[in-house]
Amino acid sequence: MFRLFGKKEAASPEERLAECQRKRDWAGLAKAYYGLGVAAMDQGDLNKAQLWLHRADTIYSADDNVYDKVGEKLVDDCSGRIGQLEDEEGLFYNAVPAEIEAKAEELNDSQVRVWGLLSIARLARLGERLATLPGCEVLGQLDWAVDLMLHSFQTLPSQEAYQHLMDMCNALYELNGKPVYYSGEIEVPGRVPFQLFDLNGPFGVEQELNGYTDNHLRLLAALSQGAEELPTAESSIVGCALLPDYYVRTGAERLEEVPQVRAELERIWSDYEFVCSGPSWEAVAERTARYKELDVLA
Repeated sequence: MFRLFGKKEAASPEERLAECQRKRDWAGLAKAYYGLGVAAMDQGDLNKAQLWLHRADTIYSADDNVYDKVGEKLVDDCSGRIGQLEDEEGLFYNAVPAEIEAKAEELNDSQVRVWGLLSIARLARLGERLATLPGCEVLGQLDWAVDLMLHSFQTLPSQEAYQHLMDMCNALYELNGKPVYYSGEIEVPGRVPFQLFDLNGPFGVEQELNGYTDNHLRLLAALSQGAEELPTAESSIVGCALLPDYYVRTGAERLEEVPQVRAELERIWSDYEFVCSGPSWEAVAERTARYKELDVLA
């Protein structure tokens, strides 16, 4: 029988997220993610708190109108909670970047750059698949960009190639904040779809790709001008292929036990030993080519 009276069932968190995405209600989406983050934090699930709160922060930080609609109270609390999470030493999201940064201090500038480039190479196949989403075509250029940057360690690129890399760098920067960033997804055989937003989080893959590319462009510009002072390499890109947000979102309680995460960590530390060994550029190119064919989600 129909119920004429009584309370309407509350929408599930997933339904609220889907409705906000459908309506392109980004302020509502930010609030929904914030609510999930608060609940997860209160329950002691710090990985999920990290996931949801960073998503809320990304959305309201990308648009002043959304920021105003969300309100200072929510923003302040969200920022405060993210700050608390950043102080959790045992949290995977903090421990791995800290370990990478510590190891990078033992390397010279070129070694750090190659270490990062090897990680980027492992995103090439995923980037090609994500590039099928409207407005995400830039992610399909990772294969080309990795080759260009690798070769440019030995020979400066043409002005045309340099400009192409700069255009790609700018497109990566602009990706964050596009509607597709909050709602786009691709199928993963036998598994939950991968969301473009899974590139988010403190690893901020598209932001780190932009940062690495921008730093490399500044390096090439300095070298072409014979500058003595070169930009310092940054190691934060090294963790880009871990993709922890995807595994946390799809139910992993301990990221260290996820087979794909374990495999990627092994590759990261293997790459570290590799760059420490002083490999030839031919060996680096061979390893890079092999990585570009890898499906990190498999």
